[in-house]
Amino acid sequence: MKFSAKVMLMGDIGVGKSSLAKRLMFGTFDAGYKTTIGVDILTHQLTLSAEAGPVAANLLLWDTDGDFGQHIFKSVYLAGASGALVVADASRLSTIDRMFELAADFLARLPGRSVRAVVNKTDISVPDLTKFDCRGLAPEHVMISSAKTGEGVTAAFEAIAMDICRRL
Repeated sequence: MKFSAKVMLMGDIGVGKSSLAKRLMFGTFDAGYKTTIGVDILTHQLTLSAEAGPVAANLLLWDTDGDFGQHIFKSVYLAGASGALVVADASRLSTIDRMFELAADFLARLPGRSVRAVVNKTDISVPDLTKFDCRGLAPEHVMISSAKTGEGVTAAFEAIAMDICRRL
């Protein structure tokens, strides 16, 4: 089986959306911060292990500008999205609240789509996520990662791809 899916990378400025995508695609981390302006579109192929056998997933990653905020839901960027990875910075607790807010809004505006919340930069800090209102997001859909060390990066992208695959 084979499929292509558009996956949004959303979250506040500086949470590491681009770094996660680059770590996935190239296996590297660049500490030099460059703000995404508008959206960068990247493609990455994963092979998933499903019950019926291997699945080739072609992910179209829409790495969005963190300045969009709620305006992202009024843009054409979300059209055709199959899912979203909503990212927060573990060292900035306000971005975690924002992550859960964006995830809930994505699900409200695109019912039935897949969402994973990814708390990035856990090499710096690991917050107590029980102190946050997950806004209905299932605990197993909240993941941790570090684009710097690579921890949890592939798992996050594979998880959203498997969620999308199950819906096909």
